[in-house]
Amino acid sequence: MSASKWFLREPSQESASRLFCLPYSGCGASMYRKWPRFLGDLEIVPIQLPGRENRFREESYKTYEALADDLVEVLHPYLDRPFGIFGHCGSALPGYETAVRLLERGYPTPDRLFVSSQVAPHHGPHGRFLKMSDAELADEVHTLIVQLGGKPHPDLVELSLEILRADVETNKRYHPEEPVRLPCPITALGWDQDVEVDHRLMNSWADCGETTFRVLEGPHYRFMDAPEDLMDAFLADLCA
Repeated sequence: MSASKWFLREPSQESASRLFCLPYSGCGASMYRKWPRFLGDLEIVPIQLPGRENRFREESYKTYEALADDLVEVLHPYLDRPFGIFGHCGSALPGYETAVRLLERGYPTPDRLFVSSQVAPHHGPHGRFLKMSDAELADEVHTLIVQLGGKPHPDLVELSLEILRADVETNKRYHPEEPVRLPCPITALGWDQDVEVDHRLMNSWADCGETTFRVLEGPHYRFMDAPEDLMDAFLADLCA
């Protein structure tokens, strides 16, 4: 499996540590365009999933388990230094599942798993997106595109809606009865103005491993702007 298509750019050999970032539902890796490439010696490495952007012609994954099966093989050669995994909302769940698969295969496990704005896997699926019609999801796509600095042309909205709908259906299929407890620590990131996932619903991440809880300022989509308190959390919890 070619690793190159999974990255916007080849991970640097100069970094002291890496943070692998999964894209938000309905988005591709370019959604991290406002994030720095480096935080000191920590490299931000966006992951590109099939079914979007330059991989649009490829079929999206139907389950997070299948995604994790392939992703760990792609990441394996790059786990030669301390690393973390980050996911926000829907992408926090495949981030967790990837950490589980790394553990099961005897590969290096993350030095820290960051899960943002999402309930623990055994308490889901959760979120209003799961019950939305295509028209309602299209409104969310419009908001997402504007948030990312783009112009919501009808063709772009239609294309992004197709991706988001596929991601929502994958989310619906993921409901493990009992979580696998990870040997690596977890940072559960909530947002004090988040109307999608109340940060007080995230306490059960403690069932998945030793967990640090942080509540950051802002609404659900603030993470896209690389806010300083989020970047500080990465440095404090992964690089300290």
